Amino acid sequence: MFLFIARHAWAGEYGDPRWPDDSLRELTPDGIERYTKVVQALADRGFNPDCIATSPYIRCRQTADIIAKYTANKPSIDELAALACGSEIELLLEWSREHSRNKENSCGVGRFPEVEQHTGELIGDGAASMRFAKGAVAAIDFEDEIAVGAGKLYWLVTAKLLSL
Repeated sequence: MFLFIARHAWAGEYGDPRWPDDSLRELTPDGIERYTKVVQALADRGFNPDCIATSPYIRCRQTADIIAKYTANKPSIDELAALACGSEIELLLEWSREHSRNKENSCGVGRFPEVEQHTGELIGDGAASMRFAKGAVAAIDFEDEIAVGAGKLYWLVTAKLLSL
């Protein structure tokens, strides 16, 4: 089964006075359009989560909405406060384990630096480091239980790699 990790798509600039609360920063119109193309390209190649957990940050929720709209399973979305800034990997693992009982593929949508940290923890010994561009998606394969260090990086795709 796969646990997909997605970094939110392109949003307004950090520090923009329109967004004094960073959790309310939205995706840009160009970010929505570009990420839609990313998801459509990946969906054609097997990106098809059965369920999605997202950070409550607006840009993460909007990213999760795009994934749900443009993948075949039309997955449900759980907004988890636990995936907000500074989240611990164990909270995502608990949610993923709950949804993997039937071998479902799950997807976690978050922000920097958590997506990089969580992916590194899932595929390594805690020292692994990943670079996640905005809008990137990783597929981590688990043969058995979803656990720290038990995953194998199957792929990590960026919009640039897809020529988008």
